[in-house]
Amino acid sequence: MLKFLPSIDRYILRLVVFPMLGVFALAASLLTLEKLSRLLDFVAVEGGPVSVVFKMLGALIPEYASLAIPLGLLLGILLAFRKLATTSELDVLRAVGLGYTRLLRMPYLITLVLIGVNVALVFYVQPISRYYYEQMEYELRSGALGASIKVGEFTTLKDRMALRIEESEDEGRRLKGIFARVSNSQGQVLSISAREGAFMATSDSPDTIILRLTDGTIVQDTGNNTPRVLSFTRHDLPIDLPRIEEFRERGDAEREYILPELLRIGWSDTQPETKRDASQASFNFRLVEVVMMLLLPLLAVALAIPPKRSTSALGVFVSIIMVVSYHKVNQYGEDIASLGRVDPIVALWGPFVIFAALIVWMYYRVAYVPGGQAIGALETLASKLGKRLRKLFKRRQPRHAALLEASPAE
Repeated sequence: MLKFLPSIDRYILRLVVFPMLGVFALAASLLTLEKLSRLLDFVAVEGGPVSVVFKMLGALIPEYASLAIPLGLLLGILLAFRKLATTSELDVLRAVGLGYTRLLRMPYLITLVLIGVNVALVFYVQPISRYYYEQMEYELRSGALGASIKVGEFTTLKDRMALRIEESEDEGRRLKGIFARVSNSQGQVLSISAREGAFMATSDSPDTIILRLTDGTIVQDTGNNTPRVLSFTRHDLPIDLPRIEEFRERGDAEREYILPELLRIGWSDTQPETKRDASQASFNFRLVEVVMMLLLPLLAVALAIPPKRSTSALGVFVSIIMVVSYHKVNQYGEDIASLGRVDPIVALWGPFVIFAALIVWMYYRVAYVPGGQAIGALETLASKLGKRLRKLFKRRQPRHAALLEASPAE
């Protein structure tokens, strides 16, 4: 398919795709690693299996991808046009009649594809994956994912048994130094100690497991002065597991609704006003984040072209700051709109109009004004600041050298 494209489009495609994929992978990896450490600590505290960490991370990938895709698209286009500008290829292309609008044909095709991917993520995949993440977190807290009894600590089960295990070997299949204190409905109390033990499942009751004890003693408090003592070689102690309540239905939060559900709830007269406000805020937040991707190629080109005879990378940092700041403004707008304080159109589309106007102006300055710069004032300021820092460093360097030469003589 690519062979039918003009050579200039294939060239720009290569320049854009590789940095874009690299930025996407880097951003997704950083977000995942940041969450991985928290999940490992959380699972370790709750005593669950390590495998659940990777399942929870997998449920968060759509959410992280919806953030990494716009950033990767922006930096991919920006770095591609920056390379064209710093190697003077952009001047040659413009000299033969290829303007910025023509050069943006391939970046906009890539943008339309990524917009389709992001729409599927934020309106369908991400709400469901977020619900599964909340479900796994709930099951981990409640013990449904195999939470274990902590070694060296007393664990209370259903308010009638206290259990303590000194050592655990073979991944919990062999227990040593077991002490249990059990009370029944008649008020009798059994104190049980055993050298070894192991948990065993039962086929007749899924809510009960068997703790098989080996070489131990049972002390029964009969209420008299003399307790009853019994030694055993093997004893099966049934343990009733706490009943785990079913997790809530999907839709406790508006971010768990897919697109048809958001439209049905947000514009339904039968729903409470607070729920309608929250659904409309969530719908407009997701939509405005997707629509903003249409302006990212213009922003990338506006910030990619450095001043003549300059290799300044200030535009890269400004682009990241602008995109992250705009995302935070949208999050704040969603919060106040979901509370009903501000209409979602004003809270979310108002900043979009301002940001879009700024991007269009920046692109117009670069594309249609001879010698125009979108961030010319910032470039001048950064250049002056860099010169002053270099002068300051050069002034200090001889003094340090003189001190080093004078020190041996002293």
